[in-house]
Amino acid sequence: MVNELEFERPVLELREKIAELREFTNNSDVDLSDEIDKLETRLEVLEKEIYENMRPWDRVQLARHSKRPTTLDYIGHLFTDFLELHGDRLYGDDHAIVGGIGKYKGLPVTVIGHQRGRDTKENIRRNFGMPHPEGYRKALRLMKQAEKFHRPIICFIDTKGAYPGKSAEERGQSEAIARNLFEMAGLKVPIICIVTGEGGSGGALALGIGDRIYMLENSTYSVITPEGAASILWKDASLAKQAAEALKITAPDLKNLGIIDEIIPEVRGGAHRDVEKQAEAIDKVLKTALQELIRTEPEALIKDRYEKFKKMGKYKEQKEYENVQN
Repeated sequence: MVNELEFERPVLELREKIAELREFTNNSDVDLSDEIDKLETRLEVLEKEIYENMRPWDRVQLARHSKRPTTLDYIGHLFTDFLELHGDRLYGDDHAIVGGIGKYKGLPVTVIGHQRGRDTKENIRRNFGMPHPEGYRKALRLMKQAEKFHRPIICFIDTKGAYPGKSAEERGQSEAIARNLFEMAGLKVPIICIVTGEGGSGGALALGIGDRIYMLENSTYSVITPEGAASILWKDASLAKQAAEALKITAPDLKNLGIIDEIIPEVRGGAHRDVEKQAEAIDKVLKTALQELIRTEPEALIKDRYEKFKKMGKYKEQKEYENVQN
């Protein structure tokens, strides 16, 4: 089966069986309606059991699904008059990040997001959704433009991480990410961030400093992939399932930890099952968030954003003389 995920194999097999019986009924004089009804009832129960009790590794698989909606998919469903803008005005254009201006229910907004490909050719062009420094600098250019013209900023996050290659390091990958963090913290317009797939490390965080941070139900957000963590902790990438459990990278975990503001429910079986319906779920939180944020004064936005991130995690402050004594 194409794009078959291990945990949902029983569901896919049952769907195939139902499809076969329907085709047989349509092409013959035998009526199998009763059998089909029984299997559909069984399918409903099975889907509920599987999709409502997914483990972290199951969600990782769904977040990486090759058919998972991309930034451009959501732009097409949520915004009108979208005009994509290109280039960082320093080096070039990075196709792993898309951005531009559009309208959300008539309100001018700036939309920026990671962009993966649908097939091998497009993935190569998009660098598998892993941006170079010029991608982050393009994003920052559009954010500063949004601030100048008082447009809210909406970011869609979906990347394994920033590109770690030699060319990216030569052009200042770390500096580009750090600059985005610094600048986003002080922007005087509303910023809404939505993790739609994988939120990987600094590559995701460079678009993730916002007034509201949301995650799709089956997305992930982490400093490292489960495979990477397993390789470091246990010298064995095959232990990724255990690492996924330990890392607390799912939307429910991060909501409990206070990292995100809200979980956006997904279509049963994953966002790729019905992109239009998934966009409607995103639309609900976007509408509410924008109604709240556009009424907030710029100084209050910056102050609240600072307090939001300051409260994440645990730390202890020490006076300078205590540090000297120790």
